[in-house]
Amino acid sequence: MRASPTHFSQVFRKLSAVVCFFVLSSTAIAAPTLIPAPPSLAATAYVLMDAGTGKIIISENADQRLPPASLTKLMTSYIADYEIAQGNISMDDMVLISEKAWRTQGSRMFIREGTRVKVEDLLRGIVIQSGNDASVAMAEHIAGSEGAFADLMNQHAGQLGMASTQYQNATGLPKENHYTTANDLALLARSIIQDYPKHYPLYAEKYFTYNKIRQPNRNKLLWRDSNVDGLKTGHTEEAGYCLVASAKENGMRLISVVMGTRSEEARAQESQKLLAYGFRYYESVELYPADEVLNTAKLWSGTQDTLKLGVGEPVAVTIPRGQSKALSITLDLDKVIQAPVVAGTSFGTLNIALGDEVLKQIPVIALESVEPAGFFTRVLHSIMLFFLSLLG
Repeated sequence: MRASPTHFSQVFRKLSAVVCFFVLSSTAIAAPTLIPAPPSLAATAYVLMDAGTGKIIISENADQRLPPASLTKLMTSYIADYEIAQGNISMDDMVLISEKAWRTQGSRMFIREGTRVKVEDLLRGIVIQSGNDASVAMAEHIAGSEGAFADLMNQHAGQLGMASTQYQNATGLPKENHYTTANDLALLARSIIQDYPKHYPLYAEKYFTYNKIRQPNRNKLLWRDSNVDGLKTGHTEEAGYCLVASAKENGMRLISVVMGTRSEEARAQESQKLLAYGFRYYESVELYPADEVLNTAKLWSGTQDTLKLGVGEPVAVTIPRGQSKALSITLDLDKVIQAPVVAGTSFGTLNIALGDEVLKQIPVIALESVEPAGFFTRVLHSIMLFFLSLLG
């Protein structure tokens, strides 16, 4: 294998181009789009999140620790979904109802002590009827006791990044040191939607009848907005009226969290304000699918001369409507990449910005594995790299 001086200089120029620019549609900077100020909400805390990207569009007191009331049951149902997915329990399991579950006060599914109830029915009782009795029964079935289940809830909260949440029970009935935040609830809602899509339609059901008692879902938005398909309400005197809602429109899914409003009607109206604002003035833009080749880089000391680089997950951003042409996308790659290479290893960063705001920085990874070349090729490439470093 021979390398001429011209070849050396060409390679060096390629290696010097550390930053590569990708133009989405035009090099011209789009004129700023006027985005009206977010609506003013009569609530203690609230969040609006794009479920697809995790982008927080609007927030107020998002990290303030507040009593979650029956929004607690989002974690109770999440753990039930998790245990079903793991094969530890099934939807057809018959759960023996304890005296404690039967006697639990507040909103109820009206299960009876000593009877057996399907896990599937308990889930509906938790989500649709907000049954405290159903929540305790589920907790006991999964963990043996409600106290042990609360420990499990806190473990899951930690794994989901809910850093400002602590659970003391499965129901949300008032208890000291039982709290969460609007931001943490948005994270939990996103996980419910993304991790267990087969079970998520349960949150859109408007009625559930058990023991000949028909109860409606307390989420009023299910009747008012066909785009809304979840999630859960909550209320205690201390927490006020709360609602975590989600809606999907034109392929974009939003999650709203409203805590501490004054009435059932107020939590519905304030949630509707958030969702309407998000859908009207923002959009989710898909940039690259997973495993798309973004760059073919020079590879040294390998059984092939080039390496395919890309991203491991789909890349999308949430931006004000009409601003996609103003996105700035740059690719910063390592100057020298040498074999052996293991697929998934990071060799740079994909940077996405809108004006002065950095939206995302994503690792650029090898999309393939490459074995090292033979001894003589490796020695030759080492010599070439040495002289290139002198030129630099």
